[in-house]
Amino acid sequence: MKNPINALVAVADYPSPDGNVSLMYVHVRNKQYIQNGINVTVLNFKTGIDYVIDNIPVITLDTYIKNRIQYDILICHAANIRNHYHFLHKYEKRFGKIIFFFHGHEVLRVNKVYPKPYTYMAERLDKRIIRGIYDIFKLWLWRKYLTGILGKTYFIFVSKWMLEQFLDFVKIPYERMENICSITYNCIGEVFEKAIYDKNCVKKCDFVTIRNYMDGSKYCIDFINELAKKNPDMSFLVIGKAHFFEHYAKADNLAWIDTTMDHTQIVEILQTARCALMPTRTDAQGIMACEMASIGMPVITSDIPVCHEIFDDFENVAMIKNDDLSVDLEGICAKLEKGLPYKKNEKYYNKNTSAKEIELIRRIASK
Repeated sequence: MKNPINALVAVADYPSPDGNVSLMYVHVRNKQYIQNGINVTVLNFKTGIDYVIDNIPVITLDTYIKNRIQYDILICHAANIRNHYHFLHKYEKRFGKIIFFFHGHEVLRVNKVYPKPYTYMAERLDKRIIRGIYDIFKLWLWRKYLTGILGKTYFIFVSKWMLEQFLDFVKIPYERMENICSITYNCIGEVFEKAIYDKNCVKKCDFVTIRNYMDGSKYCIDFINELAKKNPDMSFLVIGKAHFFEHYAKADNLAWIDTTMDHTQIVEILQTARCALMPTRTDAQGIMACEMASIGMPVITSDIPVCHEIFDDFENVAMIKNDDLSVDLEGICAKLEKGLPYKKNEKYYNKNTSAKEIELIRRIASK
């Protein structure tokens, strides 16, 4: 057996035994890593206590500082200035190799890329201006810092779109990065690899939407609510934490469950819906929609470039224009249902995602 690699994974938040599901896509990776001889310790900047989840130790910054354990490699997910940059500024020299995973906002001009927030979430103009100035500073700081450590770093992007945004905003020339970067999509949870959508299961709703957090306007809950109003003969189920319906009237034919769910619960819900409705105004990949599509159920998402990159080779996925309330949802759903059962698309399985990362981590750690 190959010698184990000791990896420290640094994150701004992490799933916990009390039900927190933040950055689950990192936890899915880590579980694959430990099954393949990579010893993972998670440095969770948000937690105030050490804990263990699925045999993965999660530690506080204080614990890291106190223990001074030597790691072969540092893996940073969605690195931010407040946590990761300050940590790297103090402790970067302890690590021979560093891998950065880029997932979204951390290297974006948020005001330029993200859609306008809902009124109840909107920042005052002065805060929006401050955010714009902060992002300029953030990107300048990352460009300056990352350029200085290119000899010990590797960059992984979760989509071609994410790489393009990085090049556009961080402005490190691609010629300096092409040998130290790659695109590896987020891996779906193991439950979704094993699950198969059952068209014969009793359907309790026509469309289901599941998001952990829906107050961000990019998740289109306003569009979904209006689609429900335009299609009163169809039933919609929305699951996720939100304050949206405290401010906007909910369609009578839309049921909302204000909660988060684990993967097993999600699969059970998906079996009771005819189609997943997962529009998005901005995304780097959209792992939840990938998980829905990967079990073979009909999925409707948005006709934007990143969704074409992610889903064009899924026969069970259709795309609609964002905010087009005249769209024929029933017609699209019925057409997708005619293709059932679909052969499962394995694009986002572990063997095509996390397994490649494991090979990469071993190669980088051995240099």
